[in-house]
Amino acid sequence: MTVPLSLDRPWLRFDLGGPHQVLSWALNRPGFVTASAISWREVRNADLTPDLDVLDWLTGQLAARGTPDDVCFLTSRDIRAVTEHTATAGSATARAVATVGLSNAERIGTRLDRSGKDWGTINVAVQTDVALTQSALIEMMAIATQARTVAVLEVNHHLPTGSATGTGTDCIAVAAPVGDTPFAGMHTDLGEAVGRAVHTAVLEGAQEWMRTSRRSEVV
Repeated sequence: MTVPLSLDRPWLRFDLGGPHQVLSWALNRPGFVTASAISWREVRNADLTPDLDVLDWLTGQLAARGTPDDVCFLTSRDIRAVTEHTATAGSATARAVATVGLSNAERIGTRLDRSGKDWGTINVAVQTDVALTQSALIEMMAIATQARTVAVLEVNHHLPTGSATGTGTDCIAVAAPVGDTPFAGMHTDLGEAVGRAVHTAVLEGAQEWMRTSRRSEVV
């Protein structure tokens, strides 16, 4: 879990150090898959034209890099603003990597008209060294999502509908070795480590966006 991030703009790559089970709703490899890395591809509005088949384009981009099996996020956030945090609780360690943009922020249960406007996103990848069942990986996803939401609430980004809780294009990927640990909730070492790692990484990124980048994500 100590492989440094690889940043080669417009790409960011989080090497997991070997095959892991990964759960996400990423465009190119959603659901439960096996992957050895999670990538980010920074894009501009001009890259994603209305007639573009985005999945086909992204698949080609990954193949050209020689990383066709990576789970991949798309983001308009400057990937140089990446944040990461590693947390340990008891016997569990979690490492979270995040890019945070709030230009298309929403409050849960409401929806603003974002057509033709800015598109930001929060993308979070979190890896643990604890070998998990699939059900525990689902629970790990829930913990990561809760931590992301709390971090966004804490920066007090106000919308006409209330305080932002996320964006309309957020994506989270959780990764772990395959094993028999059955739980990853808030009463477990793993839940504590994942929650703290994700919360810290997202909060730092959201605070930076609030300070400097509210209107600079889209070219």
